[in-house]
Amino acid sequence: MAVEAFLNSSKLLQHWPSCLLGLLLVLAIKYVLNQRKKSSKNYSTDRDGDIETEFEEEARGDLQPALEEKPHVQFVPGQTLNPNGARRFLELVRGRRSIRSFSPLTKPSLGVIEDCIRAAGTAPSGAHTEPWTFCVVEEASVKQSVRAIVEHEEQINYNKRMHPQWVTDLRPLQTNHVKPYLTDAPYLILIFKQTYGTAKDGRRKTHYYNEISTSISAGILLCSLQAAGLSSLVTTPLNCGPALRELLGRPVNEKLLILLAVGYPTDDCKVPDLKRKRLDEILVKY
Repeated sequence: MAVEAFLNSSKLLQHWPSCLLGLLLVLAIKYVLNQRKKSSKNYSTDRDGDIETEFEEEARGDLQPALEEKPHVQFVPGQTLNPNGARRFLELVRGRRSIRSFSPLTKPSLGVIEDCIRAAGTAPSGAHTEPWTFCVVEEASVKQSVRAIVEHEEQINYNKRMHPQWVTDLRPLQTNHVKPYLTDAPYLILIFKQTYGTAKDGRRKTHYYNEISTSISAGILLCSLQAAGLSSLVTTPLNCGPALRELLGRPVNEKLLILLAVGYPTDDCKVPDLKRKRLDEILVKY
């Protein structure tokens, strides 16, 4: 009865559109204020989609940098390949190719692999957080486990997850879900990006641009391997990251970015007949 009387009120019926509009306006304002309050506690920067950084708590008055504050030192230029360093480096990396036929009979020393990873560790990183971990797998049984994980997921990828056009585009490269190079190559290097770290006071340490920084480091690693006379294959195994992280006992803040097979090619190793883009196709001058 009370509800019926309320709805039958001619005055309310006459003004209900403006009342509804007012109610919606109040709800919208409340939502905006709520979002602002959340963002002040969980601040994020997202410009052009190139970084997303989250902080767990509000900024305090006793903020300390993750790095130790020390006076800057004089810059000392490093060694170069000069004369004609750029041309000599171009000739070096021009010979780099991704291979899928590794010789199980010849094996580089672990010291060479370590030097290449040391070189990768010189890469620049956001706020010098160095957000990378390189896991070198040499043990045959672990390589077999890696291969089992990758082949299981890749079979599903090729049959279900990947768009037919994607599978078609891979046909000239003659790839499929079977990955013998994962057990043939003497070394596998799994490159993990660290999404965050731990600061000196025990709090979570933000790793800025962690994927970009780790990708730059991976690029330096590829060049180092080439300089050492080694061949490699860059893979980004879809949907394998969590299982591989668990296999290697890596912490949850590490996410697999790249899996490299590293070693020497077989005598009959073949690669696709590919051409790289010309300079005028990749360079724009202003």
